[in-house]
This record gives sequence, structure tokens and C-alpha cells, in this order.
Amino acid sequence: MLVDLVRVTTADGVRLDGALRVPPESLAALRSAAVPLPIDAAILVHGTGGSFYSSTMFEAIADRLLQLGAAVLTINTRGHDGVSTAVTLEGPRRSGAAYEVVDHCRHDLRAWLDFLVERGYGRIGLIGHSLGAVKAIYAQARQAHAAVDRLVAISPPRLSHSHFAASPKGPQFLADVAAAESLQHEGRGESLMDVRFPLPYLVTANGYLDKYGPDERYNILKHLAQIACPTLLIFGEEEVASNVAFAGLPDACRTLLNAELVVAASGGTNAVGS
Repeated sequence: MLVDLVRVTTADGVRLDGALRVPPESLAALRSAAVPLPIDAAILVHGTGGSFYSSTMFEAIADRLLQLGAAVLTINTRGHDGVSTAVTLEGPRRSGAAYEVVDHCRHDLRAWLDFLVERGYGRIGLIGHSLGAVKAIYAQARQAHAAVDRLVAISPPRLSHSHFAASPKGPQFLADVAAAESLQHEGRGESLMDVRFPLPYLVTANGYLDKYGPDERYNILKHLAQIACPTLLIFGEEEVASNVAFAGLPDACRTLLNAELVVAASGGTNAVGS
């Protein structure tokens, strides 16, 4: 199956790349008649430091969606790769997971959604993994796009300052926060830090505080209730048991949404649907 390499420019002037796969017309028509899908296209959103060309976990999902007759668009957000150089209308700019501001995902996802709408797709599934799942939830809650018909969030972490601070690794987390605040106070907010919690990666002091600061701008528990379209949250049993970013989160989501929690023993996952 052919893949089209595609490109958009966001409203704030950042160029992003992606890959579009479209099922053959005969297959799409056959599947639409036999197994009607609620969506005609899906956007797959990578996690921290991922990209449209490296997020291998989406391969099986993409193949299945294509078999069912839906087009699949795998995208970059401006947080792709660890460190990258963004092409913007104002010239090159440092970007990637190390430099991103998560709020800017609103521009990224809207540009890609508009791209599909311009090509005739009107019932779009937004599927994100890890930070990509947080971005999908945040963007749709803050600035809902009318073409989004379904949202699937795979392993969205709880980006919560208070939750992390109260965890067994709280002292390590608060030390990193204090170091980031010190750099920011010195006017060195764009300095890179080698952090270890909640995951090991390079990130600027500004970026660390944006994601994990006390404002908790991206705590999904603040945004889930504002999403109008049918939403599926998927968590792995092992990550819930061993990773503080997921501990207690399926139950918290179920309580918040008054939704059903399904535990799949064979698959090792927890799913919350609303």
C-alpha cells in the first residue's frame, strides 16, 4: 500500500510532517457496507520524543483501521524526537520533546484535522499514545474540533505535581522542580536539564515546569469531563501497578466520568469508556 508523505503549517507558522495511508476504494466501500465504522479517518499522535516514522506501536492499529476502510494519518507534533529543528515562518527554531510547550499541541492537532477535512473526511478518530494521548484530550477539551467523532487515549499519564510530590519518588521530583525553578529565576529557562522523573530525558527548565509544575495544566482529570465525543481510555495493568504516573488513574477516571471500567485479564489492560 502506498504512503503519501504530507505536510501542514500550523496557525502559528510551524511546519509539520506526516504520512497518509488510504485504503483502496473497493476495500473502503466493501468494509463500509459490511462493518460500518463510526469514523472515515484516524489521526495517530505519538508520545514524548516519538514521531510519525518511529512510533512502531501504532503499526497494528493502523493496519487494522485500513482493513476496516478508514484512512490513517500518522503525524508529527512539534514535540517530535528528543531534540529537533523546527522550520517556521520566522526561520529555524529549536524544538522536539526537550523544548516543547504542550499547550501548542492545540495548533498542531487542529492543522492536521483541517488537513483531513479539506480532503473530504468528516468523521475523524483522534488516537494518541502517552503524551500524545494527553495532547488529544487537552486539545479536544480546550478547543474542540467539530470533525472529531471518537477519541482514544492509550496510556495517558497523570501529569500532576501534587500526585508526584506525594509519591515515593516525591523528594527526587521536588528536587528537579526546584532546580528548574532556580534556572528559570536566573533567566536560564531554556537551559537543558537531565531529569530522571517521571521519565529520563533531556528537557528545558521551562519545559519541565510547563509539564509538571504546580498549575497542573495538563492533568487529564481536569479535562476529561469537557470532551463531548465518545472516548476510550486504555491503561496497561503493569504500568498502573508499577508507574506512579498511572497509579490509581483508571479508577479516578471511572469515578470522574461515572463510566465503565473494563479489565481485560488476557490482554493485561484496563479500559475506561465514556
